[in-house]
Amino acid sequence: MDTEGQFAPASAAKARERYEAFGPTAQVVVKEVAKAMGLDAEAYEERVTSEVVETARDVLFAESLAVQVGSMAEFEEWREDTDCVVSLVGAENVDNVVWHAAPFAEQAVAATFQDERRAAVGTLRRQAFGRIYREVV
Repeated sequence: MDTEGQFAPASAAKARERYEAFGPTAQVVVKEVAKAMGLDAEAYEERVTSEVVETARDVLFAESLAVQVGSMAEFEEWREDTDCVVSLVGAENVDNVVWHAAPFAEQAVAATFQDERRAAVGTLRRQAFGRIYREVV
């Protein structure tokens, strides 16, 4: 079992603080992407809305979340020791699981996978954001 990512908020306040800190970075990322796409000032004003910047912030936050990646047996062992309610998605008859727990919210999300670790990690982070953190931040 190993960990990808570095952020595992200890509280809702820490999650909100981290999310807010990504605001300026999200603005810069969106601006630079718009430049690379060749958007002029008029097109930028028309197309780059607050929702676009918020989406970038959501992604930056989600991609920083620490997730555990391990075998189904390792996941089941962890699951026995947690007080979190776990939402598990994916097939049950596969070898691997990726999960993220937010003990302050008493929730965890997990996704099973066979071979596509990178895809599973990305999917799980988006699900964690949507199921746990969207309400918090």
